[in-house]
Amino acid sequence: MSEEIKPKKHHVLKCLVVDDESFAIEGIVNYIDKLDFLELSATCASALEATGILMEKEIDLMFLDINMPELTGIEFMESLDNPPLTIFTTAYSGYALDGFRLNVADYLLKPVGFQRFFQAAQKALELFTSRNNPAAGEIAGSEMYIRQDDSFIKIMWENILYVEAMQNYLKLHFKDKSYVIHQTMASLENILPKDAFFRIHKSYLINISHIEMVSSGKVYAGGTELPLSKHRKDDLFNNVISKKLMSK
Repeated sequence: MSEEIKPKKHHVLKCLVVDDESFAIEGIVNYIDKLDFLELSATCASALEATGILMEKEIDLMFLDINMPELTGIEFMESLDNPPLTIFTTAYSGYALDGFRLNVADYLLKPVGFQRFFQAAQKALELFTSRNNPAAGEIAGSEMYIRQDDSFIKIMWENILYVEAMQNYLKLHFKDKSYVIHQTMASLENILPKDAFFRIHKSYLINISHIEMVSSGKVYAGGTELPLSKHRKDDLFNNVISKKLMSK
């Protein structure tokens, strides 16, 4: 029998596995059993069944297949007012953008290996912890470490110009270099200081201190032109620009 992986003491996430293939459910359940910060609460074969389970049980984390009959995983997520943390599981890579749009914790491609599953589960745990204990998401000082292959590189979050979403990855842009990390935008937002960064677009998170100009639906940082979503334009002005506006 394989050993359980035991990280620091954390809240145990109650899990729901939704998939119309029984062998896929068995695989995820087997992985859940290996981690002591995950606990299986229920499994089901359709989004309709999952609806009833979510009404009856407290679910912290849902592993959700996308391609299912009647309601797809994406349609199911769109129908929920307050979905639990969700990790998409699918055999198709073309739904990654939907995952980011719906702020899922991660996106696993089948067949799912244990190492990749473990990464996703850890992300979900960190995101759950930061959502339920805001102080846990604040960084002491400005130092952070990011993983690059087998190395851990120290960075200063204050030097990040902006963050760009790239399917299952994020690209951290600095003045003279950039790093690609395996992380979701939603989880990174919960880690970085909320008063220092602003989400200007579904694919871009900008360091407020590095904004050089805002003009005609564009934001400029480090000499780079970035898109500004129409529905975030007013928030940027009211919460960032107006507070430091010298002339009106």
